Amino acid sequence: MRGAVVEYKGWKEGYRCGYCASAQGKVSAGMWAHSMTIQDYQDLIDRGWRRSGKYVYKPIMNQTCCPQYTIRCQALHFQTSKSHKKVLKKMLKFISKGDVSKVMGGEEPMDSHIEDVVACNYEFRSESHVSQAELTPLSVDHAESVETEDKDKEQMEEEVNVKKVESGSLQIHVAKDTPVPGEPSHSTKIVPALPKPGKGADLSKPPCRKAKDIRKERKLQKLLQNQMCTCEGSPLQAGDQVLLLQNSKSKTNQPKTIEDFIFASLPDDAAHKLEVRLVPVSFEDPQFKSSFSQSAALFAKYQMAIHKDAPSDCGENEFTRFLCDSPLEAENLPNGPDCGYGSFHQQYWLDGKIIAVGVVDVLPYCVSSVYLYYDPDYSFLSLGVYSALREIAFTRQLHEKAPDLCFYYMGFYIHSCPKMRYKGQYRPSDLLCPETYVWMPIEQCLPLLEHSKYCRFNQDVKAVDEGRVKELGRVRVLHKRTIMPYSVYKKRRKGPSDEASVQQYASLVGQTCSERMLLFRS
Repeated sequence: MRGAVVEYKGWKEGYRCGYCASAQGKVSAGMWAHSMTIQDYQDLIDRGWRRSGKYVYKPIMNQTCCPQYTIRCQALHFQTSKSHKKVLKKMLKFISKGDVSKVMGGEEPMDSHIEDVVACNYEFRSESHVSQAELTPLSVDHAESVETEDKDKEQMEEEVNVKKVESGSLQIHVAKDTPVPGEPSHSTKIVPALPKPGKGADLSKPPCRKAKDIRKERKLQKLLQNQMCTCEGSPLQAGDQVLLLQNSKSKTNQPKTIEDFIFASLPDDAAHKLEVRLVPVSFEDPQFKSSFSQSAALFAKYQMAIHKDAPSDCGENEFTRFLCDSPLEAENLPNGPDCGYGSFHQQYWLDGKIIAVGVVDVLPYCVSSVYLYYDPDYSFLSLGVYSALREIAFTRQLHEKAPDLCFYYMGFYIHSCPKMRYKGQYRPSDLLCPETYVWMPIEQCLPLLEHSKYCRFNQDVKAVDEGRVKELGRVRVLHKRTIMPYSVYKKRRKGPSDEASVQQYASLVGQTCSERMLLFRS
């Protein structure tokens, strides 16, 4: 079945929040996705949606207790922080020497929280009861279909091209404005406050320097003096001195990338062997099928140890519905990555057994992190952070074959929940404006979030949601196995009007998706 078919479930209000423990503070909209193209899901997550199994949901940002902002990392410009390097070095030492020193324990694993769907006991637990036959279109009803179809197609193509241009300009803009590590962002004025006595660095004094850097500087100064004594007594000009300094710097001084760590050569007698396998989420795939039982057992172990789930809540059926059932239709395109697009399990095999699995979706413009579960016995390896860094490297790898694929989506950033702020440490990154659906550098968003948990990040007061619904009658509907525009279905429908529900659905998914996806009506 090609194309997306969805059942809109409406809003769910007043259910438990797993972040602030509010008993009735959560508000979200949801729909059951029977099938979905990779482009449809890419466009949906760029409007604040997210999937859990086949259930796709979107927090109602201005009403929910803990607003969840979609966050993405600019993978091509990612710079490893000091703490990231420690995690990478720790893994390298463990593999090569068997070192199990517990440094930096307790990092949050990427997307370890699933309270949004699981704890609320919402539609996630009750699967759709619509039969496969009802979801298979037999015909297309063209009656009263929208006129000037060719004109609309041209307009749609123009809109797509504009979006691509805007996307490209955004990348260049962000790359240009990306803050240099250790320096404040130009977009946000930061006034450093003097620390309390005994706490933090004294900003009135010059920063401390490493002895290694001081030695290098002395060596360069001697080199300059020797050069100045030669050249028949003619001293070097200031410009020549600068050039000499630049040329003297060793190339090894460049900061190490993620790839430098994860692809570092290991000794022949390495203590352990780590292998990362990318497996398509499909029971027709032999690797996925053969590793299913071991992967499901690891999921149950993780859920019970980390999230205190009961055994009945993390059996194979729950594992399948949550992490194996995906609405995404796998696609292999000539200009796409070798692995193709769709849903995958990135399995981490240590000495012949799975110790962690990162569930990811490979989409036209990004790798989207869905979930991570790991063996609690290996918590000392900070597998949450390590897997996120591997997935960023994976995104960069896919970019080489698919140039449009250059972002790593990390799910939701929740500033009002301190334990969920760790995703903001993967820089440079952007947050999605909940009103205009444009991406803004996180440095510009954080000061706003300090004042209010719900914020419109786009400060242009005239800016609007460019993808908003303009014509409700163009929404595509699947009714009695016939595809038709909503304008036709509305006249044929018997019983009370459902226009309010369809309007709500279309406003949340946007005009483009509402015209591509099929909204199932019984």
